[in-house]
Amino acid sequence: MTRSSLPATQPAPMWVRQAQRITTYLTEDLGGGPRPLKMAWAVNTHKVITGFIIFAMMCHFDNFSVGAWVYLGLHGIYGYCWLIKDATCRDANFDRRITLAGTAVLYLGLIAWYWALPYLFISRHIEPGYPLLAACIAVHTLGVVLMVAADLQKNFILKLRKGLITDGVFAYTRNPNYLGEIMIYGTYAVLAAHWLGWVVVLWCWLGLFLPRMLAKDASLSRHPGWEDYKASSGLLLPSLRIVLAPFKADAKEGGVC
Repeated sequence: MTRSSLPATQPAPMWVRQAQRITTYLTEDLGGGPRPLKMAWAVNTHKVITGFIIFAMMCHFDNFSVGAWVYLGLHGIYGYCWLIKDATCRDANFDRRITLAGTAVLYLGLIAWYWALPYLFISRHIEPGYPLLAACIAVHTLGVVLMVAADLQKNFILKLRKGLITDGVFAYTRNPNYLGEIMIYGTYAVLAAHWLGWVVVLWCWLGLFLPRMLAKDASLSRHPGWEDYKASSGLLLPSLRIVLAPFKADAKEGGVC
């Protein structure tokens, strides 16, 4: 295929481009000067110490309930799941070097706020019912598996070839990794049972995830087959029509036989 026959790239909306410029400046370039740290180092440090922070909260508020231990097992250990994934297939974006001021903004503007979720849960001695705990464990587990599977699939396929990834976990949603993270942090917000918890996660989902998903769509639009893939997959959530399509096809074939 010649360059002239390739589909034209569809630009991302102006607000998406502006949001990404602002985010990049604040978290990577702010203040200028040396860039001694990789973004991955800042993020991974947070992942390592979160479990200890949560346990310290349990000790401080004398909360050793079943719910508190379950929360520690979910949020505290998720960071180590992330570290295993990062060691296996780190996203190249996390290898970007950032300024010290950018690191401070990254923590104060986003990462440290995630600790508000266990604080709201543990300090208020929330006692969720067992069915809710079971549901959160289930959704959290599915989210971790989906996020890791998506990043592993993307990493290994792109090492072999460039272009669209339209099978596996990407067959139904173009952003299964973000969907997995939303499922994970959504369970923490549910357990926190406070409006501030939802503000924290929505700030991340709408302020970071949504612009990145739309920018990714714009970038993928340059590849052959984009329009068909876009029509057969959801931006984040697969439509019910897409999910049921294989079952309808099997039922139709069964009827013919």
